Amino acid sequence: MLISIINQTRGEISDAELLTVIRAINQQIEFDFAPYWSMPAMVRLEGTLLEQPRANAAAAVMRGDSVVYLSSSRTKSNPEGFHDRNYRGIPYGVVYSEISEKMGDPWSVTLSHEVLELIADPQANNYVQGPKPDDLRKKVFFWFEMCDAVSSQTYDINGVALQNFLLPAYFEPPVPGARTNFLGTALRAFGIAPKSYVGYYNPATQQQETLDSDEAGKRRREIKNKGGKSRGARRRKA
Repeated sequence: MLISIINQTRGEISDAELLTVIRAINQQIEFDFAPYWSMPAMVRLEGTLLEQPRANAAAAVMRGDSVVYLSSSRTKSNPEGFHDRNYRGIPYGVVYSEISEKMGDPWSVTLSHEVLELIADPQANNYVQGPKPDDLRKKVFFWFEMCDAVSSQTYDINGVALQNFLLPAYFEPPVPGARTNFLGTALRAFGIAPKSYVGYYNPATQQQETLDSDEAGKRRREIKNKGGKSRGARRRKA
């Protein structure tokens, strides 16, 4: 998979700074993520998003299999609208540096988070059956999200902060000693790390639901959801 990054921050984040982060994310994919998930991908910086792109110019801006828009704030841009007009049906994500700051994360972490989610479940339509976190006797269908359950946890590559992510054992019946996330922090299968959250489809209510590990996790999720059409919102709309 080739993931196109479109820098829409109007100079607030320079291409040089963004390229440094992209190099770190590409290393994360190749050396950390792909060996566990066998899902290779490459991230590449593309052209600038135009204010009112011509119909025949849109394809020149984005050449990948999916796209992530990097913007400083939702009030200064409308990447979702641009995407709906020009790339409908192509998987996408949006990262707002302003939203990252409110969550207390560097924007590089949010970009890493979004890229890994796109690789694993581009259309945000895959689920895994597992025990309901707050009532293990019941079964729900977890969103196949790589990072939400450990969204508060990060690590560095060459000084760039990146998102921790889940491993296959997280989505399987519990096995003593199994590694459920890349950093190896204490986390049971289908569990939630501190300051994080998970989403799932609950067949009992026939609704898409979310569960927070604590108030900090709830705050993180609510701030992220205010950023626009989150992956969770897309699932609820489907």
